[in-house]
Amino acid sequence: MFFLLGGNDKKARKAEKQMRMSDSTARVRNVFLAGRFPVVTTHQVEGRRIAKVLGLVCCRGYDSDEAFFGMAGRAMNKGAQAIVGYSENVAFHPDGSKYFSCFGTAVMFEYDPADPDALPLMLQQKFKEREQQPNSDMI
Repeated sequence: MFFLLGGNDKKARKAEKQMRMSDSTARVRNVFLAGRFPVVTTHQVEGRRIAKVLGLVCCRGYDSDEAFFGMAGRAMNKGAQAIVGYSENVAFHPDGSKYFSCFGTAVMFEYDPADPDALPLMLQQKFKEREQQPNSDMI
């Protein structure tokens, strides 16, 4: 009967994972709503040239926000600056529930030094962290 022990640890890990996911979803939501991560249905973003295609990103879920921001979060984790060719699908089940699927192509833009947001968000965060750390070479 030893295999029944430790169930609380598993529940705690699952709750911690869900908390981290909700924090990352909130971060992705804020970046998207601030207009810093475009998601378009067309194959290009007006005024920007695509330098690299990072691949297909998709997410599914029973909540439309969960599916959309999950997809955007996966693209950001790849280093994407936008999603082009966005599409979504809704499946209706006989019990009345809906199942959402969101997908698109994660892309990076050509670097424009005049644009402060031209770097991917992950690189912007690394540069901010580097600026905040004291320079050890000066000692």
